[in-house]
Amino acid sequence: MEKLRRITAPLAQESAVALGFFDGVHLGHRAVLGAVAQCAAAQGLMACAFTFAADSVPVKQGVPLTYLYTDAQKAELMQDCGIHGVYCPAFSELCALDGESFCRQVLVELLHAREVFCGGDFRFGAKAAWNIDSLREFGRQMGFAVHQIDPVLCGGEKISSTAIREAIRRGEPETAAGMLGTAYRISGSVVHGAALGRTRAVPTINIPFAPGQLVPRYGVYVSRTHTPQGSFDSITDVGVKPTVADAQAPAAETFLLDFSGDLYEQPCRVELLHFLRDERKFPDVESLYGQIARDQEQCREWLKNHKNL
Repeated sequence: MEKLRRITAPLAQESAVALGFFDGVHLGHRAVLGAVAQCAAAQGLMACAFTFAADSVPVKQGVPLTYLYTDAQKAELMQDCGIHGVYCPAFSELCALDGESFCRQVLVELLHAREVFCGGDFRFGAKAAWNIDSLREFGRQMGFAVHQIDPVLCGGEKISSTAIREAIRRGEPETAAGMLGTAYRISGSVVHGAALGRTRAVPTINIPFAPGQLVPRYGVYVSRTHTPQGSFDSITDVGVKPTVADAQAPAAETFLLDFSGDLYEQPCRVELLHFLRDERKFPDVESLYGQIARDQEQCREWLKNHKNL
């Protein structure tokens, strides 16, 4: 697969461009990205996406935003959809541009856009004052076509990143997966934790959340972990580990089943499949590891009954 290109200078060829914030890269987003990839392949264009850096948008539609996925996660998922290049500036770099300036500087001069795709609710320019009708008019003036992609529904409702965030906050990864099109994932390089797992023959990895990133409901989840050494069934504790730490930043600590080895500083992806129980503080470490043993039994039982996942 061609490596995704981060666009920092004007392209040398014309492109088809997907427009959006694409937080989560859910099924609705994938419809836009997939249409771009198909169009680009048919017309010999470069398949591109425009989005803002995830941590640069503190407010979206007047509401404080905690984003689902980091830029690296978004890029990986966009590449899976057939996108070959992404322009991902900080919001502050473009937020003062009016609609015409955005289209001219970004779509025409930087991306050489011939075909542009977005959802019907796409807004752009300073204070989001321009809409898809404005985009079509600028396209007629500047030489690019605009294509509106219909929303994708789940359970009769339009799929949205907001609905996915709400499901993740409630501890409902199955609901989120139905809208994302894949299991909700926590990705990153493994960092050092308290190393208690190594003393108990319970292999664990720790992945912190990035500043501003959405943290799921604190608790214990059935999960699946993808590592450079293969994929493993696992149990993931999202939270602050109150039994063994004080005032710790939230992280995902994952106990790998049927694994032995060292994954420190290696890239891993943890997929949350099912919520087992809330995180809680135990009176001592012995009680904690007794519960972990019971969690493992429940995890194996759940996975045995959901072999299609």
